[in-house]
Amino acid sequence: MSKKNKTKRQSTEIPKPIIVSGKILQTLSPTIAAKYAMKLFVTPMKFKLPKREEAMERESKQEYLEIPSLNKKIRVYHLGESAKKVLLVHGWSGRGTQLWSIAGALLKSGCSTISFDAPAHGKSTGKTSDMTEFIASIHELDKKYGPFEYAIGHSLGAMALLNAIKQGLKVKKAVTIGSGDIIEDIMNDFTNKLGMNIATSKIMIQLFEKKFDTTINSYSAYIAAKEVNIPAIIIHDKNDNDVPVTAAHHIHKNLKNSELIITEGLGHRKILGDDKVIHEIIKFLQL
Repeated sequence: MSKKNKTKRQSTEIPKPIIVSGKILQTLSPTIAAKYAMKLFVTPMKFKLPKREEAMERESKQEYLEIPSLNKKIRVYHLGESAKKVLLVHGWSGRGTQLWSIAGALLKSGCSTISFDAPAHGKSTGKTSDMTEFIASIHELDKKYGPFEYAIGHSLGAMALLNAIKQGLKVKKAVTIGSGDIIEDIMNDFTNKLGMNIATSKIMIQLFEKKFDTTINSYSAYIAAKEVNIPAIIIHDKNDNDVPVTAAHHIHKNLKNSELIITEGLGHRKILGDDKVIHEIIKFLQL
């Protein structure tokens, strides 16, 4: 699948004052710099709701769901009344309405959707979050509103979805869009964008592993994919500046029953509203 586009969607830029602060801290103490980077890494940015998402925001039934293990509440969006339910999982710094184009197509195809603002995102409570909180939210949503027929995840949401399926979430088919892959690579890329060196990144990884009492790469998408046996499609754009397309190829290699679709010129976010991509999703789900 190919779509020419001279204007590529750029990755989210880190404000210069944050980069300058990080570099200064690194010269003073790599450990303090790593803690600073860790705090930034788990703090999502919030954006004003775009006009294109207003209809889903307006038309969906909304409520809060308590996530007991996190002591946080997430905002849940219900669209449609069909018993054939699809779970939608947004990415980092996203919102429950971000997959609005996909939700609309699913609604027309006879499905209902349930999406949510992950902890510390959108209208949900909390100031920080991480993939484990996305996963905990998915499991709680499944308990409250499942079972789901299908699940679709974007970016970090796709990684969380694969991990949730590995941990027991039951769905018939899954779709990942622009999924990240190896956690260590993601952290190294983040500290590099902060202007920090690899030594600082290693300290940050050690801090995370101490916090979660596990190797950080245990949550990598390709590792979760090895234990996912349901049919899945992996969709990724060749010009994704947030997540390299190599991540999709690596996940595909480890996801037994998967199909790989590579687009061109859509970047990391525009891909969510592309008609051809949505057509492929609906076709895959056989709706």
